[in-house]
Amino acid sequence: MAVSTFYGHPLTLILSILLLAKTFPSVTARAFFVFGDSLVDNGNNNYLVTSARADAYPYGIDYPTHRPTGRFSNGFNMPDLISQRMGAEPTLPYMSPQLRGQRLLVGANFASAGIGILNDTGIQFINIIRMPMQLEYFRQYQQRLSALIGASQTKKLVNNALVLMTLGGNDFVNNYYLVPYSARSRQYTLPKYVPFIISEYKKILTKLYNLGARRVLVTGTGPLGCVPAELAQHSRNGECATELQRAAELFNPQLQQMLRDLNNKIGSHVFISVDSRKMHSNFITNPEAFGFVSSKIACCGQGPYNGLGLCTPLSNLCANRDLYAFWDAFHPSERANKIIVEQMMTGSTEYMYPMNLSTILALDSQN
Repeated sequence: MAVSTFYGHPLTLILSILLLAKTFPSVTARAFFVFGDSLVDNGNNNYLVTSARADAYPYGIDYPTHRPTGRFSNGFNMPDLISQRMGAEPTLPYMSPQLRGQRLLVGANFASAGIGILNDTGIQFINIIRMPMQLEYFRQYQQRLSALIGASQTKKLVNNALVLMTLGGNDFVNNYYLVPYSARSRQYTLPKYVPFIISEYKKILTKLYNLGARRVLVTGTGPLGCVPAELAQHSRNGECATELQRAAELFNPQLQQMLRDLNNKIGSHVFISVDSRKMHSNFITNPEAFGFVSSKIACCGQGPYNGLGLCTPLSNLCANRDLYAFWDAFHPSERANKIIVEQMMTGSTEYMYPMNLSTILALDSQN
């Protein structure tokens, strides 16, 4: 009689256990969750009816498949590169039908291009996954995972996970400064708008904590006035847009202080501040030192600095993407993202407070 039909045989029991172990690996492997905007979206918007999509050539030209994936990049984006440093496979978009079974244990990416801290940010894109829904999807994810591995193991996986949160830039670019005399700019002066969105951000992070996140990398905004899109609209001689630079200079220190306050209230280093503005500024002010020929001109685009509109099949396209700090009008190239993630891994407290990602991974692996 074949072993497979002899259910009482000890060998059958051993084979069944081994099969289950292979199908559902140990949940002690670290999961990774991603929330935020187009800087970290890896394809959720491909499943939505929205204009905020990166689903056409030449997006993805340097990705292993050489095809667009929904990432706003020529290749890998920041979450991909962090996953690689963790020794893990990349997280799937939450909207992907492939995110089921064993793949749930890896984590999930909930990010959606165009969104911001505020729900009225990115209204021109219509159908995007705003932060309340990203957090709701995180709750639903946990329900799905709990059905698979049980409530206690799900809680353990979520508590032990690494989380990346990237928000804020769109609240200026696609809200406050989207049009002259926008609704928000009429409602608030910039020095009052920044504390308002910081207070709203605090609510989002508190909800994330209440949903079980215990180690969260929170990125600030980059130097908003120096991206090709803003140079195309505001610059005459390549100088960064003053107002947007001022916005970033106000936002980032207040974000860092808010994170310190939250950690003090919790009594633990839950939220890790990632100073994206300083990281970007290094290769924006001195691109040659990092092997870039330009930090002003986008590799793919049209108009001044290739900064008008998104990258399309009809856009200007540079031959070597590694020589450009910006891939399109707003987003870093894959190589720039690699530099940023390297700074996240090994950077001093000037960039990563209170500790860098290498320290976090080493520290948490001991627990």
